[in-house]
Amino acid sequence: MTKPTKDYLNHQEQETPAKGINAFALMFIVIIIMTILTYIVPAGHYDRIEKDGRTLVDATSFEFVERTPVGVLQMFNSVHLGLMEGAHIILFVFLFGGALGIMQATGAIDSFIKVVAARFGKREIVLIPMLVLIFALLGTLIGSAEDTLVYIAIIVPMTMALRMDALTGFAIVMLGTMATGFVTGITNPFNVAVAQSIAELPIYSGMGLRIAIFIVFYLLTVIFIYRHAMKVKKNPAAGVYGKFDPKDQVAIDMDFKMSKRHFLALLVLLANFIALVVGVIKFGWYISEIGGIFLFSAIIMGIIGKLSMNKMADGFVSGAREMVAGALIIGVAQTILVVTKDGGLLDTILYFAAGLVGQLPASVNAIGMFFMQLVINFIVPSGSGQAALTMPLMTPLADLIGVTRQTAVFAFQMGDGISNTVIPTSGVLLAGLAIAGIPFTQWVKWVFPYVLIQIGITVIFLIIAQAINYGPF
Repeated sequence: MTKPTKDYLNHQEQETPAKGINAFALMFIVIIIMTILTYIVPAGHYDRIEKDGRTLVDATSFEFVERTPVGVLQMFNSVHLGLMEGAHIILFVFLFGGALGIMQATGAIDSFIKVVAARFGKREIVLIPMLVLIFALLGTLIGSAEDTLVYIAIIVPMTMALRMDALTGFAIVMLGTMATGFVTGITNPFNVAVAQSIAELPIYSGMGLRIAIFIVFYLLTVIFIYRHAMKVKKNPAAGVYGKFDPKDQVAIDMDFKMSKRHFLALLVLLANFIALVVGVIKFGWYISEIGGIFLFSAIIMGIIGKLSMNKMADGFVSGAREMVAGALIIGVAQTILVVTKDGGLLDTILYFAAGLVGQLPASVNAIGMFFMQLVINFIVPSGSGQAALTMPLMTPLADLIGVTRQTAVFAFQMGDGISNTVIPTSGVLLAGLAIAGIPFTQWVKWVFPYVLIQIGITVIFLIIAQAINYGPF
């Protein structure tokens, strides 16, 4: 599996003139605003208590205290402090990215995609569910996103050859990876693991509800795409072809076969996930162990794939390099928290937020958290970055208003993921549309009903989460 080429990214920049403000620039503006607010907003303080290994807010202890405004130099010092605060998560992201880079260098996942296309290329009723499942598993298990963009150039020509359209192929990759996989995050290290770490929850706890919504979203995605594909086969004029000519017929390599080495490497990857689930549930593995098992599995896959030590090292560095922006945004988000804490604003914000929503039913509060995350994702379209930015606030707020921390994490991951398929600030979406040559507005018009259905399903699951006291806490 490879990353999108520079040509693709350059094409994206040419085709999407309204890129929006850079996430780092936006966060720096927020840091400045929060610094100014430390001179204006009254400072407040809640007492913290330790209970069962967790830090909880004493809801009855709030009091206004003397302001501690943050100076200009202190504001810039907070950047380094923020990076230090998020260091354990940042380093985990780099380690996981490096391991994924080695896995990609073996070519095993590439080979798997091609062999599925060859085996099921003429049976749409099997092909679409199969491909959606593959991309959904990549998203939900290892947090694939940008690294699946290259498959658009493989899947779109394949769907065109089968007398479907470019939109069908693009949707298989995008909705499979992002809207079904990444959002549900069964073992996604970039949204669920980061958010649960901040919320002091056991990593990957509460997996049952995430598996349930994964199944529901998967069925929704398959039905939505399949209905469109069959409509296009009956009436080609109803198709969306992007930069492709509907008369083009791109041959599928029906004779493609997976090598034994790639097959064995994929077995190692499967064993990795089995070990991960067992380790987390039975032995309480945390991010160090999770990162370690991924690195160990990647090296074994590299050996099976006959990668030299130099190639494995290059793959590790390349994979880690791809994570730089995502890792650093965690530290910058933590900087906002440092400024907010130093200026005495965090507890004041909690106090007024709890007073605003505390009288509402807990299930409604959870839904409010979800919609808040939907809006924030428009500004910070990064799973790990949004977790680092919002969960330090959402965690104690959840404690104050009677929402379980696990439900708060669930609201975060749903709000972070669902909107990624429609917001113009999503780099993955815009890059993918550029590769397929599909206009953004045309895509949004087609996918918007799907997103509304997902939002409705999420609201139901959030109500269920609060009804069952979704935990462990």
